[in-house]
Amino acid sequence: MKDPIFKLCDEIRETAFALHCHLRHGHIEKVYENGLAHRLRKTHREVIQQHPLRVYDSDGAPLGEFYADLFVENCLLIELKACRILADDHIAQLLGYLRSARIEHGLLINFGSPRLEIRKFALSDRH
Repeated sequence: MKDPIFKLCDEIRETAFALHCHLRHGHIEKVYENGLAHRLRKTHREVIQQHPLRVYDSDGAPLGEFYADLFVENCLLIELKACRILADDHIAQLLGYLRSARIEHGLLINFGSPRLEIRKFALSDRH
């Protein structure tokens, strides 16, 4: 049986692809954020836009907060981009968000190029 997080990611990939087919590239990031959130909510998924997440130090002390583009089902952070090509800085941003907020799974989705780009990242303390 498939892990629930992978099932959720598959659903989001399909939804993002359908949205990209409809809107194509060329819009600002907020349009894709609103579109993806709307379509996921229609499937009864819990989606929070611009959800504040705390950044913690290694000893657990809160250092500040950032705003996740989308936070889905209280377990998946989604960072959206509307750029020509994803850069290493975009990956570093998502990985930093995951580490500092202590969230295991994240998707980086770029709607800004003619071809939709989606990358999945997972952090784990298990070794």
